[in-house]
This record gives sequence, structure tokens and C-alpha cells, in this order.
Amino acid sequence: MSGEHAELSGPDFTLGFRRSEVPDGGMVAGHALGKPVLVARQADEIFAIGAHCTHYAGPLADGLLVGDTVRCPWHHACFSLRTGEALAAPALSPVARWLVEQHDGMYYVTGEFDPQAPAVRGVTEAAAHLGAINPPASVVIVGAGAAGNAAAEMLRREGYSGPLTLIGGEDTVPYDRPNLSKDYLAGTASEEWIPLRPAAFYGEQRIRLVLGRRVVAVDVPRRRVVLDDATSHEFGALLLTTGAEPIRLPTSAGSGVRYLRTLADSRAIIAAAAGARRAVVLGASFIGLEVAASLRARGLEVHVVAPDHRPLERVLGRELGDFIRGLHEAHGVVFHLGQTATRIDAGSVTLESGRGLPADLVIAGIGVRPSIELAAGAGLAVDGGIVVDQYLETSEPGIFAAGDVARYPDSRTGARIRIEHWVAAERQGQAAARNILGRREPFAAVPFFWSQHYDVAISYVGHAARWDDVEVAGSLERRDCTITYRMEGRTLAVATVGRDRSSLEAELAMEREDRESPAAATAR
Repeated sequence: MSGEHAELSGPDFTLGFRRSEVPDGGMVAGHALGKPVLVARQADEIFAIGAHCTHYAGPLADGLLVGDTVRCPWHHACFSLRTGEALAAPALSPVARWLVEQHDGMYYVTGEFDPQAPAVRGVTEAAAHLGAINPPASVVIVGAGAAGNAAAEMLRREGYSGPLTLIGGEDTVPYDRPNLSKDYLAGTASEEWIPLRPAAFYGEQRIRLVLGRRVVAVDVPRRRVVLDDATSHEFGALLLTTGAEPIRLPTSAGSGVRYLRTLADSRAIIAAAAGARRAVVLGASFIGLEVAASLRARGLEVHVVAPDHRPLERVLGRELGDFIRGLHEAHGVVFHLGQTATRIDAGSVTLESGRGLPADLVIAGIGVRPSIELAAGAGLAVDGGIVVDQYLETSEPGIFAAGDVARYPDSRTGARIRIEHWVAAERQGQAAARNILGRREPFAAVPFFWSQHYDVAISYVGHAARWDDVEVAGSLERRDCTITYRMEGRTLAVATVGRDRSSLEAELAMEREDRESPAAATAR
């Protein structure tokens, strides 16, 4: 999505404005030549860029200025005010950069720089950054999801011109996986929204896409990967972004159960929902609850079965867990908590209490497991994920890992963590790409994710596996709230409802704390 066709509002910047009309460190949304434009000021400098994020068209004027960058309020993408470049995922394309001229104390936005600029700039001024760095002869990326796609794009943006191969097990180009359980499943987003790029993009960027194939072995001594059709690809550097797979019920317990991980899975659920009246969702995870909301949007009766006493309590705590349950119940979802399914038959689910639930459709969202078999078979260090260092390099030099499968050292605590978030995967892919090129930049991005439930979005920054204090500021009932998770007085994570700017500010505060932390100093 983009903001190109957004309704125009605010001042017409072609008519001129005074510097005093834009507060120092502030932004004003308006338009020029029929397009939305954001004007920002830092001290004596005036910048003008496109007004909407290139990810989901979030209004950048509601975001946060940080130096000469602006961050989107919705999903925390970051753009350069000087170039329009997308500096941090989930946005992958730049915003337009506009020319600002000054005459007689007035400023005028007069036109776009490079209005036809490609999403990935390729070998331009980025090539100069390679300098004395000796890039690999070739790069192979295994896994065409969030991390793999972002890495491939970043390699080209950073000026890498060598052979680049992206291998994916599905037969589709890389796509927007979060939408599979949200708008697409709910029927409010068309399938045209799902691909991250058109197929032609990869040819233009000289990224060789190998789709519908699995890598079955990594031959470390011979520096090659072997595919399930017995073909092989040599690599100078290898990036493993093999992701995770849904935890599945024993076949005897759930032969008719559906799972949601791929586009094909989502299509199958949509097809099954068309002829169903009643659905049972096993698991009150983010995926499970987003599926429940989407099926309610399609008019199905939905029951959620989970062993937990409240939804998402282990991740978000009691307060948000109760709020999310109430939100779903207000939309007609029926919960069966503290329960598991003991039997699944055609048309029904039996709970451990003995109660039977009619079910035309059963979907399980009971978690995922990292796909580490390929790495383990290659002799790489694994521990509930592929073990990587601060540069996302594995135990084998020249082989990197990123995304759901990577277990990396947290810059805030030094402990190894594995994050299953789309934005984190993309940012890890981008960081791995730069380190493949020899940048030696520690990965230290603060984790961020969002979850959509009906018309309520929850944003979360940081990582809190445990906490000893929760502070709730504002009102969940009014959908205007900040929840802070602390351990021994230190803020580990912040969740917000209806406070997008507060989420950005919390992210920035954590970044600044990270730069001053002992763990970060050790990493440097």
C-alpha cells in the first residue's frame, strides 16, 4: 500500500510558508502538486518528503522525528528526511523526496527529486561504501520470508553486484505474512496486497528466485547447498532464514485440523470458511486470536479452546489478557479456557471436560518451532534455534542466520533470545546483509511487533520473558493505555493501545539506554 491516492489536506506548500510556521523539531502535513507532502524542520534545515509510509500508508506527521529521520507511528518504519530512503523495516521502499526553495524569507516546495526512483536503488552511491571491503563471490539465501527477502534487497541497496540467489520452499514470490491472519483472512484485503514485490522486481534487481524447492543439505566444506531436486548452488556467503513451522497435533488427534503459516494455508481456510457456520480455534496465541477475529468478520460462530486461564497472559500479562478476552467476547467469540481438546472428529471437538463443540472448521494456533534441522545437519551450533553472534554469524564463518530461527545475544541483557516477529525478522535480514558485506555492525534493534484484533491494534516494543512489576497508565476500557513491564526497576518492554507516539518514544528510550548499557559496551 502507499499514500499516493490519499485525500489531500493541510496547506499547499507550493504557495509558500515561513520557517516559523514549522516548529523546530516538528512536522506539518500538507500537499504539493496534487500529492501528500510532509514538511519537517530541524533547527535551520527544512525537509520535504512524501507524507505517508510506504508500508501501510501510515501518516508520518503523527510519527516521531529523531535527528534527520522520521519514524512511522503504525509499524515503526524509519525514513531519512534527506533522501527519503527507507532506513528500517517494515518499509522497504523509499518515500518521495521533494525540492524546497527559499525566496525572500519564504519556503516553497517546487517538485520531486527522482520521482521515478526504484524501490531498491541498486549499485549507485551505495557501491562506494563497499570500498576496501572484500565482498563474497556469491550469496545464497535459504528462505524467502521476511528476513530472506529483506536481506536480498539490502544487499543490492548496499551495492553488492555479485550473484545473489534467494531460495523459497513455496511457489510464490515473498509476501506479507502478517496479513494472512488479519485483513486478508478477514476478507477486507485483496490478494493483490500480499506480495511484497511483483515478480518482475527480482529480475530487475538481478535476484535469482528459486521457488517451490527445499534445501536438503548444506555442504560446508564445498560451500554449496543441495536442493530436493538434486541441483546445487555454490556460495561465497550463506544466509539461513529458514523460519519456523507450526506445532502440529498428533495425526491421530487432529487429522482434520488446519494450520496457518503460508499463503496456501490462508487460502485453504478461506475456502473452508465459505461453507462453514461454526469454527473452533485451538490455542489463544496471537495467530489463534487473529484467526478468531477474522472468522468472526466472515460471520462464523467461533469458539476458542486453550489451556491458559487468560489469553496471552505469558506475553502481555493479566491486564492486557483480560482486555483482549473482553474485546473478543464483545464480538461474539466464546472462550473455553483451562481446557484442551481430547478428540477431534468430523464435525465436532471434544474437550477434556467432556463437552462437545460442533465444528465445521478446526484451526490450531498452538505455537511454532524453529526450523533448525538444516543447520544441525550441517554441524552448525544450535540451541532452540541457530546460535549466532552479535553480527548474526553462525559457528561457521561466512554462514549467517536471521529471523525466527536465529538465537542471538540481546544487546540489552547479553542473554541469547529468539524473536518470532515479522519486523524483527526483516531488520535481522537487513543487518545480516550488511555484515555479509563486512560491515561488522552488531544487531541491536529493539524488538517491535503489532497485533490487530477487530479495530484495536496493540503495539509492543522490547522483550520481557519475565517481569516483577507492571504499570498501567491510562485506560484500557477507553482504548488509551500504556503498559510498562519491568524487572528490578528496569523497563524491559512497553505495550500500548491507542498511543502510537508513546510506543515510538518507548522504542527510542530503549535504544538510547542500549547504547549506554554494559552489554552494548562489551559488544563494541
